Amino acid sequence: MFGCALWMFVETSAGMIRERMTVTTMRNKRLIGIVLAITAILLVPLIAMQFTDEVDWTLFDFVVAGVLLAGTGLAYELGARMTGNSVYRAAVGVAVVTALILFWLNLAVGLIGSEDNPVNTMYFAVPLVGFFGALIARFRPNGMARALFATALAQALVPVIAMIIKKPAVNSTEALMGVVGVLILNTYFVALFGLSAVLFRRASATHPT
Repeated sequence: MFGCALWMFVETSAGMIRERMTVTTMRNKRLIGIVLAITAILLVPLIAMQFTDEVDWTLFDFVVAGVLLAGTGLAYELGARMTGNSVYRAAVGVAVVTALILFWLNLAVGLIGSEDNPVNTMYFAVPLVGFFGALIARFRPNGMARALFATALAQALVPVIAMIIKKPAVNSTEALMGVVGVLILNTYFVALFGLSAVLFRRASATHPT
């Protein structure tokens, strides 16, 4: 009888633990997916370093990349948990991924000239416009739409301000094409932030709160 009771206790405890783990996994499956995705992304340069000298990441590079990816994933998770509205979640996804690409490109090569060009620091302020706008809006769809429109406007103003601060020399075709390339790339980010704003506005039509 003691053995039977002990077996029932162990079996019941194991069942409760399995059930608890299943519930926890289901609730946090997106977080688990984010961790796995970050690990997979960081493995790419790590493996590439073993086969080519073109990739030469330091520990600092991996830390910065990990922080950026984790911040992006957590920002999306926070936004996704705000509502079950799929359009709202898509808007959050577009916004955070666009901010990630903007940060990554600016750190790696710089959008205006090289990464050492001080005017590129203005780009780091662009996602902050959306972040503080989201806090003010308390993540409501209408307010988020306005915050992302403001972010798109801030993105559009960066090259304008940069050209006012330091007028580019366009005395050659190559220099002119460089300016045009910056404007085209900048427009790409403006369009993505604008797309996020439009999606938030559409989400507000079906889920105004």
